[in-house]
Amino acid sequence: MTRSSRNLDWGFPRWRGYGTSSEATQVKLCDRHNCENKGDRPAPKSPNSPERWYFCEMHAAEYNRGWNYFEGLSAEDAAAREAEETRDATAFQAASHYGWGGPGDGTRSRDEMRALSILELDNDATFEDARGAWRRLAKANHPDIKQNDPVAAEKFRSIQAAWDVLRTAEDRRTVAF
Repeated sequence: MTRSSRNLDWGFPRWRGYGTSSEATQVKLCDRHNCENKGDRPAPKSPNSPERWYFCEMHAAEYNRGWNYFEGLSAEDAAAREAEETRDATAFQAASHYGWGGPGDGTRSRDEMRALSILELDNDATFEDARGAWRRLAKANHPDIKQNDPVAAEKFRSIQAAWDVLRTAEDRRTVAF
């Protein structure tokens, strides 16, 4: 007599959700030496290769920072590939003024726009303008300068928060490109 391979998930009353089972799930570990995190982000072992490494998020970011997409290609092939991929993405670049990335003016988020207004700057101000305005307003409203002034202390906190928003956004932009 053969043993039944019946799944217990179909019986009633149900004690578990549909699609759940009591078996252990297979977890692939990060391919980085001595890393015990889950390796769920594939990365090519070499350009144009189907073989993949599987890294955790931290090691995938480290790997991608040093990745040369055009390695092994001649200058003409690299230029042709770049032109082809740029041509395919022109619709997204042409529509970037709609600000699909989130609310804001299309180049900055709503939080960045609010931070610029706290620093008393226009929406088209550069990062250097923001740095100068932050320094000027922070010196004018610093609690050591205006002691026992709760309005100046609150203004100083909002200036610091605005600067943090703009600095992290600028860091994100410089790392992304």
